[in-house]
Amino acid sequence: MKFIPSTICTYVSPLLLVLLFLFPTESALAAQLVVAPNKTECPNAAFTQIQAAVNAANPGDHIRICPGTYPEQLTITKPLDIDGDNGAILQPGPIVQNTTSLFDASPIATAILVADTTDVSINGLIVDGINNGIAQCGPDLIGIMFRNASGAVADSAIRNFTLSASLAGCQSGTGIFVQSGAGQISTVTIANCSIHDFQKNGITGNEIGTTVFIQRNVVTGSGPTPAIAQNGVQIGFGAKGAIQHNVVTNNLYSLCIAVPTCQAVATNILVTQSDGIEVSGNKAGLSQVPIFVDGNHAHVCDNEAFAANVFDDIRIEGRSAEVAVNRLFNGAESAVFLMGNNSSVQQNEIGDSTIGILEASGSTANLIVDNRFFATPTRVQDPAMRSLAKAIQPMR
Repeated sequence: MKFIPSTICTYVSPLLLVLLFLFPTESALAAQLVVAPNKTECPNAAFTQIQAAVNAANPGDHIRICPGTYPEQLTITKPLDIDGDNGAILQPGPIVQNTTSLFDASPIATAILVADTTDVSINGLIVDGINNGIAQCGPDLIGIMFRNASGAVADSAIRNFTLSASLAGCQSGTGIFVQSGAGQISTVTIANCSIHDFQKNGITGNEIGTTVFIQRNVVTGSGPTPAIAQNGVQIGFGAKGAIQHNVVTNNLYSLCIAVPTCQAVATNILVTQSDGIEVSGNKAGLSQVPIFVDGNHAHVCDNEAFAANVFDDIRIEGRSAEVAVNRLFNGAESAVFLMGNNSSVQQNEIGDSTIGILEASGSTANLIVDNRFFATPTRVQDPAMRSLAKAIQPMR
């Protein structure tokens, strides 16, 4: 039997209209500033440091970064188009504190800080934290941070934002972080990037005022680790946005081995304390919970989730969710765990799972219809209500 997506899963957030305004258009008056570590690749380069070009640029200018390695941290506070040639590597070392969290004022050390501005586009860079030199749990290590700022990151690689092995349990080390505070806004698109070898989270958008569109990225966790529960992609704490067409795998907390005794879970895609988030078209697997939504009015459609370790391919803890046209395989506890009221679970393909759908007792007015099951002897079951929300380990 072949499933054809139906009208029940055609939700597109009106926030996506913002995408039309995230990529600055080049003005006829915009200048191009060229940066190169030497004259071999770009003989006309006027700068040898990226930050020097940033400081010299006028709002709206285009900065071209020629191939080479640049050992510097960047701070960007004006609209700019920053475009790296193939082989342009930002590799600062050591990475020192250069900002604070808008949530709790804790120290942050980020390789690229985009703050208090709009229309910053970062394209084609390798951002490498291998030489970060941080010797304790703080400051929090970040690859790229948008702090009360808007723009886009595309066609880039963010890697090696981890601490030393002795600090592997520190809740630090995130590839891209978008955060808003004090009534300000941040609207950021993150597209077609490779993010790997991070310690805590791959991509994170947090707090009211933040909107993130996370699309077509490959986010790869560290695999089974006893030190920390990772999350591949996270939207949380009042942030808005959509997680679409990403490949997110290999976030797995190895000390979680059984449902009754598991104290913490890793996730590939995590929505926590945010409502109305779209999670669609993703491939997510090899995690305690490949897709975990702790929020209301979620649209979880057309994803492929597989190889849930201990728990569920998709876990919904909230009301009025739409879970439709997903392909779910090899759920350890179940393919779908549903805890909450007024949700629909329709037209999903569920295979090789211990139980197809677990609808927690006490959940009411849920519509569970037109799902296809194979190699799953128990289709639907009503277990006692049991939340995992306290076991998730979000980055904040």
